[in-house]
Amino acid sequence: MSTLLGVGPTLLAVVILTVVTLIPLWVFRAPHRFAPMLAIARGTVQLAAISFVLGGVITSPIWVGVALLVIFTVAASTATRRIGWSRDHFTLISIAMAAGILIAVTVVFATRAVEFTPQYALAIGGIVIGNSMSIATVAGRRFAETVDDQWDQVEGWLALGATPRRATQELSRRTIYSALIPTTDTTKTTGLVTLPGAFVGAIFGGVSPLAAGQFQIIVLASIMAAGSITAVIIIWALAPVRVRPGSPD
Repeated sequence: MSTLLGVGPTLLAVVILTVVTLIPLWVFRAPHRFAPMLAIARGTVQLAAISFVLGGVITSPIWVGVALLVIFTVAASTATRRIGWSRDHFTLISIAMAAGILIAVTVVFATRAVEFTPQYALAIGGIVIGNSMSIATVAGRRFAETVDDQWDQVEGWLALGATPRRATQELSRRTIYSALIPTTDTTKTTGLVTLPGAFVGAIFGGVSPLAAGQFQIIVLASIMAAGSITAVIIIWALAPVRVRPGSPD
């Protein structure tokens, strides 16, 4: 039985929700108030396109691999733009995300917690990539902001002869913790405060609540593992700061 009534009601709901999103931001005169609206529009177009494409290739390992590669590239590019685009940053973000994602996904399929099929690879891979992108973005931006705010402290350590890495050690550790807070809170409140999309989607797909719960906790654990590895690699690479962020070299 279909859970959606059709394209028309879906579009109507999305349009109304977009307006509801815009109104409070407009009234409050928030900066970049149109950004959420544009994000919804872009997401709608992208989901429509990917739904059409994946409908014909979701059972093909090769095409699923291509789809995941495209998703990963876009995610890494987005995170890089958020922390400041450069080839070095893109390389760092790509390596950090790839390391975390590959380790987490390998554990899932190697332990046979989830059957290794193109469909599950796409589902878990896509979710973990998206969350790793968010953690990478928060980690990179938060580190730069923290070092800038606490530059007197960093400069003091450097004046005392500390290495650049030692001068930002405590700030680095706090940044990693901060970057993981949203994911940690989501994980520990799952089932009490939130019902994640993977869980609800599995139930709607006909899976038993118990099996859906098993799948969801695997996804959450994968996100935490990939995110922690991603954040640590990024901050470890950025930690040796010699000049104040945003200042000319």
